[in-house]
Amino acid sequence: MNKILGLAVALLLTACGGETQDTGKAGPAMQDVVLLHGGVIHTVNPAQPEAGAMAFTRAGEILAVGGYDELRTAYPFAESLDLQGHTVVPGLIDAHGHLSNLALSLTHAQLTGTRSKAEVIQRLQEFEQQLDEDEWLLGRGWDQNDWPEQAFPDRADLDKHFPDRPVWLTRIDGHAGWASSAALATADRNLGGDWQEAGGYIHRDAQGQATGILVDGAMALVGQQVPDTSENLKSRALDLALQRMISLGLTGVHDPGLERAEMERYLRKIEAGAFPTRVYAMAGGAGATLDWLCALGGIDHPSGRLHARAAKIYADGALGSRGAALLESYADEPGNAGLLFHSPEALQTQLRKVLDCGFQAAVHAIGDAANRQALDSYQQLAGAFPDNPGRHRIEHVQMLAEADVGRFAELGVIASMQPTHATSDMYWVEQRVGPGRIRHAYAWRSLLDSGARLALGSDFPVEEVNPMLGIYAAVSRQDLDGTPEGGWYPAEALSRAEALRGFTLDAAYAGFMESQVGSLAPGKRADFLVLDRDIMAVPVRDIADTRVLQTWLDGEQVFTAVLAQGSE
Repeated sequence: MNKILGLAVALLLTACGGETQDTGKAGPAMQDVVLLHGGVIHTVNPAQPEAGAMAFTRAGEILAVGGYDELRTAYPFAESLDLQGHTVVPGLIDAHGHLSNLALSLTHAQLTGTRSKAEVIQRLQEFEQQLDEDEWLLGRGWDQNDWPEQAFPDRADLDKHFPDRPVWLTRIDGHAGWASSAALATADRNLGGDWQEAGGYIHRDAQGQATGILVDGAMALVGQQVPDTSENLKSRALDLALQRMISLGLTGVHDPGLERAEMERYLRKIEAGAFPTRVYAMAGGAGATLDWLCALGGIDHPSGRLHARAAKIYADGALGSRGAALLESYADEPGNAGLLFHSPEALQTQLRKVLDCGFQAAVHAIGDAANRQALDSYQQLAGAFPDNPGRHRIEHVQMLAEADVGRFAELGVIASMQPTHATSDMYWVEQRVGPGRIRHAYAWRSLLDSGARLALGSDFPVEEVNPMLGIYAAVSRQDLDGTPEGGWYPAEALSRAEALRGFTLDAAYAGFMESQVGSLAPGKRADFLVLDRDIMAVPVRDIADTRVLQTWLDGEQVFTAVLAQGSE
C-alpha cells in the first residue's frame, strides 16, 4: 500500500471507530477532534518551530501543538491521523496573485512558455477551432524576451493567419497587448498619427501607423472593445482556478485590482459553499469599487473566506515592456525611462482617498522611480490619518535605488515581492537596466536585513501558480535547470525558513490575518498542508518538485492528491 493511500485509510478507519475510546470525560465528541501525528510539523511559530503532533477540531480550530504522547493523553478521544512520515506546513498564502485573472485566462488561448511567434500562431490556430465565426480570438502569456529575435511583434504577424477575426493577446505581465488589424479597427478613435494615450504608449511604424502593440494605458483602446465573457463561463472557470490553487497548497491569496462584480462573484461562491480558499481582496484603483467598499465599511465575511479592505493603485508599468518607471533611461533604449502613471500630487490624491476610508493602500511600483514616488507619498501622508491601521504596501519592488532600500522599514511599508519574477527576468533584465542598477533589483535579502517585512507571492497568472516554485526561487535564485551555478546574485537569496515565512506568517500579516492563519498554533485556524517531502531538509532543487498530498482548510480536507499506482 502506498503511503498516501495508507494515510487515507487510517483516517477512514478512525472516523469509523478504529480507535474509539470512551473516556467518560466531558468534552468534544470523538469525531470533533483530530490528532495529527507521525511526521514532522513545521509550524512557522517562532516559539515552537517544529512539533510532532497537532490536535484540531473539525470546526477548524487548532487546540494544541506538541509531542504525540502529550497530546494523546490530553485528547484520548481524538481521531488519529497518521502522517506516515510525511511533512506538514501551514497553508500557503500567495501575497499577490490574480485569482480572477487566472480564471479568465482559462477561457483564453494559453501562450505562456511559447518560444517563438510561430509557436504562438500554432497555439492560436488550435484554440480558434473552438470558436464561433464571429468571436474574438483572445490569448495571454506571450513574452518576446523568450523569442530568438526578442523584438515586439506587430499586427502583420496576426493578419496573415487571421485576416478577418479580431485578435487580442495580452503580454505575460499584463502590461502590453498585441492586436490584429481587425482588433485595432474596433478602437473608438483612429490610432494613426503621433499622439499618445495618457499613461500608455502606442508603438508606431515609420508612417505613424499603430503596429499593434499597445502598452499600459493604451491597452484600453482595444481591450475595452472586447466582448464580455458570459457569467456562466466565468463561474465555471473560477471553479477550475480554485481547484488549481488548493491542489498546489494555496489556502489563501491576496487578489489585487478587483472590480465589484468580481468580489460579488466570490461572495456567491462562498454562500454556495464552493469557495475552498481565503481571499484578501483589493479594489482596483480609487474609483467606483473603492466607493462601494467604503460605503460597506469593507467586507469581512463570517466564513473567513473573503476580506476586502484595501485598494491597489498603479504607479508604473513593467520592465518587460519597458513601462516600468526608472530614474534614468533604459540601458537598452536610451531616451526611454518608462511611464509614471501619475504626478506626485495625483498619486497622493488617490492614496488619501484610500487612507481616509480606513483601508490599506497597495501601490504597484516596479521601477526605481516608481518605488521612490510611492515611498515619498507614504512618507508625506504619514500622520495625516492616525486612525488608519497602516501596514501599507508596495507591490513588486523589483528595482530600487540604494538610498531607498532602508526606507521600507523606516516607514513601516511592506515589500510585497514575487521570487519567480527574478528567475524569469534574469536572462534579459541586466541588459535592460545595466550592471549598476541590477545590484539593487529583486533585493530580498537587502530589504529583510534592513528590517523590512517581506510578503511573498507569484503574481499568477503572470508566473506559475505553484508556490513551491516561489520558495525554490527565493532560496536558490536559479531556474529549474540550476542556472546560473551558485545562483543569480546569490547574496540576495533567502533561507528556507525565511522563504516559508514569507508565504505564510508574513503574508498573513500583510492581510491583517496573522492572528488567524499563517502559522500552526493554539487558537488559530486549522489551515495546513501535507507534503510528500520535507522542504526544510531535502536538497534545494527538490523543493521545486514537492507535491501537495492534502490541503486542509478550517479543519476540512479540501484536496487529496491522486497518485499513480505504486508511487509514494
